[in-house]
Order: sequence, then structure tokens, then C-alpha cells
Amino acid sequence: MEVRAIAGNLAEQQVETLVVEVAEGASRLSGPAAQVDAALGGAITAMIRDGLISGRAGEVTSIAALGRVPARRVVVHGAGKAEARTIDGFRTRAGNLARALRGLDAKSVAVGLQETDSLDAETVGRALAEGFVLGLYRFDRHHTRAEDRPRGAVDAITLVEAAPRRLPALQRGVEAGTILAEATNLTRDLANEPANLMTPTIVAERAQEVAAATGLECTIIERAEAERLGMGSYLSVANGSVQPPKFIVLRYRNGGRTRPVGLIGKGITFDTGGISIKPAAGMERMKGDMTGAASVIGAMQAIARLGPAVNVLAIAPCTENMPSGSATKPGDVVYAMDGQSIEVLNTDAEGRLVLADGLAYARRENCSTLVDVATLTGAMNVALGNVRIGTFANNDRLYADLERAAAAAGERLWRMPLDAEYFDLIKSDVADIKNTGGPSAGSITAAKFLERFAHDTPWAHLDIAAVSDSTAEKGVLVKGSTGSPVRTLVHFVLGRART
Repeated sequence: MEVRAIAGNLAEQQVETLVVEVAEGASRLSGPAAQVDAALGGAITAMIRDGLISGRAGEVTSIAALGRVPARRVVVHGAGKAEARTIDGFRTRAGNLARALRGLDAKSVAVGLQETDSLDAETVGRALAEGFVLGLYRFDRHHTRAEDRPRGAVDAITLVEAAPRRLPALQRGVEAGTILAEATNLTRDLANEPANLMTPTIVAERAQEVAAATGLECTIIERAEAERLGMGSYLSVANGSVQPPKFIVLRYRNGGRTRPVGLIGKGITFDTGGISIKPAAGMERMKGDMTGAASVIGAMQAIARLGPAVNVLAIAPCTENMPSGSATKPGDVVYAMDGQSIEVLNTDAEGRLVLADGLAYARRENCSTLVDVATLTGAMNVALGNVRIGTFANNDRLYADLERAAAAAGERLWRMPLDAEYFDLIKSDVADIKNTGGPSAGSITAAKFLERFAHDTPWAHLDIAAVSDSTAEKGVLVKGSTGSPVRTLVHFVLGRART
């Protein structure tokens, strides 16, 4: 689905569907809404007067054009109260509107931009493109019957700007927003696939496809090379599976001799818990335990397409976590790439084991900053629910940069503590560290474990377990994987680019 921006008169557009916005409580129409209302002989004004259109946020009213404009129909979209005219509001309303238009089988659509002069045109364009592309996403490729798929289509959306001076900035925003949304949808595709169709090998193949299409460098470290590098922590998780592990490395080079930013994503393509096996109920959701890996792959696609002046290294250690005669056992001791020994008390605390070697590898590659992303702990859902991403950082500037990036993306973080006392819970009697501290402060002890492998490098950990999927459609969210925090990662990298 294409999104573009032009300057012109909305009422004259040769499309199937025109969209105008009406604010709640509006007594007089202006801009594109007034143009279209005049062409319709005052029909919109009459419906507002008669109480048939209120302008409440998300309200959608379809009016037959009856030949008065080139379009077949006019859709009046409620913009809500004035305080809702924020960038996040634009993004959210665009997502909801996109699905409503699909339900109307709107096909080609022209949207009139109403009273956006007080907001930066580039940011508005980016938010609207993100909303439309993300809101229309659906994962239905495995439905073999057409009747099981939602009907209706939106083929193209044109944003019509009345002020030509704002058009170049609006177009830049639309282009960037489309790139960001498509990268998020790539992550959603990877995470939504069932585990038999998204094995570590298939994730590696998809990463190679992204690299080939965007000019990234891609290296796949196979088991033998991982053994040579001493990745005993990562490989301990892979021991129980017949699927070969794939340690994926993507490189973007455009920052000269500057040290790369490191993005590390947990890639457990299916998590049974291993020998410490999970309950059967809900285990099918564990196909999404590779969302961290999918996020860094999606982020790298967007980074490559946007072309910032920065170097980035993305690492996605991928494996299954399965029980078998060769699986790692509770009580085993393994060694990470940096030489630290780990007592594995619970094989279901496996994400931190693969990330340990991911962080160690990133440090070996001289990354200036480390940001890891993982569906790591159910405890994070208890702490924050599905609203904010629990974020840990050993560096105040790094956290501040991530918080700004999340705000630009319309995502939300919350900083969690890393007090030294929490490390006492994961001290081991037989090794340097143990991989779980028990039920108390579960998300924090997981982060303290990872902190040991970042050493003195500025590092942040995003625990996305509670925000990685959605059970409802709302704004840019649809059922299934959310694709969070791809856009936050990209904005963070853009902020680190050379000026």
C-alpha cells in the first residue's frame, strides 16, 4: 500500500474515496472540509447541524458523492477535541481510520490535511504514514480460503496539503514514516510466523534477504565457529534442539572510523523452557520469543534505507530451547565468550544466556554503546503491564537518548533500578554468576545478569515481554506482534549519527 503527499484541492482528486476531518464541537468548517462541503451542497454542515456528525475522535461517516465530486464517496472522520491534535493523536487516528476505510473497501483514498500549521509538517507526515501502514497490517497468509480473510482494500493513500510551502517537508516525513512502518511490519511478520516456519535457519535466510536488498553486510556464525569463539552460554541453550543455531550479525557502515552502535536481540525461535519445561497452556505464544531478534533485523532494514552517517552492528543469536537427552540440565555450569562462568539453575531463564554471548561479541567488535532487546521476563508484565517498556541502563545519557527516541516513535519507556544489592540474588556458590535469582525482582535480576556482560560499556536493556504482542486492534496496534520497539531503536540510531 502506497502513501504519498501532494499539494492541491481535495475536492478535485481523482480517487474512489475522499476523507475530511471534522473537530468535535466545530461550528464552522474550514480548509479541505469546507471545500468538499461546498461541492456537496452543504451536506456535511447539514449533518453536523442535525446531530448526525459529532466530530468525536474516531467517528467515521460515509456520504455518497452522487457525482458532485470525482470520488464515489466522502468519509467524514472525527478528529476529536483540540487537545487530541498531537503527533501521537495523528498516528493513532490514522491507524484506526485505515481499518475503517478498508472495511468500506475504499481502494484509492485522498485525505485532506486540516489545520496542521501549528505542527511540524515533516513530523505530521511521518506519523500519518506510520499510522496508515501499521494500522492496515494483518497476518493472514496461512488462511487458504478467501472467505476467512477480511474483505475490502485500501490500495493507495494520498495526503493532500493545501499549502504548497509545507509540501517538501510533508513528503520527507511520509517517506521516513513509510520506511519505519514497513520495518516494523517486517518484524511483525517474523514474530507472527509459527515456529516450524521460522526456525533459526529461516530467520538467518530472512536476514540475508534484508541485507541483499538494502546493502547491509550479513554474517551467519554457525555452531562450529561459535564453539571456536567460546560461546558456551549461547550454545548451552541450543544443545537440546535438532535445529542448528544461527548467530546472525548485520553490519551497517556509514560512519567512517567511529565505533559502531551495538543492537542485540534475543532470538529464541521457540521456547519450551528446556528441561525446566513450561506449562502447556499458552506455550504456543512462545513462537514470539524471538521478537528481540526480529526487532533488530527490522531496525537495520530501516537504518539502511534511511542512510544515517553512523556505524551499526546488529546481533541476533537465534536458537530453539528444547528438552532432550542432549539438553543443558539445571545445575550445569557453562562458560560465556568473555570467560565468565554461569551456573544454569533454570533452563527457562535462557534468554539471558544467549544475550550474554551477544553482548560479549558486540564488545569484542568494539561497539561504543550496547542496547539489547528481549522478551525476557514475565515479571515485567506484573511490574508495568502492557503500556511501557521496562528499561535498564548503566548510563544516564544513554537512557535519556533512548527516552527521546521512544517519544519520537510514540512508544513509552520506564526506567527500572539496577541497585548493586540486587546482584546478591544471582551470586553463585559454584560459578561466577547464576542465571536466576528466584521470584523476587525477577526482571531486575535478569538485567543485573546482563549488566555483567556489558562490563563498563554504556548499555541498556529493553525488556519487551509485556508489550511485544496485542490481543486487540487499537491505533497502530493490531492482533499479534506489535513490532515494538523497532521505531525507538531507529530513532535512537538516527540521534547517534554524525551531523
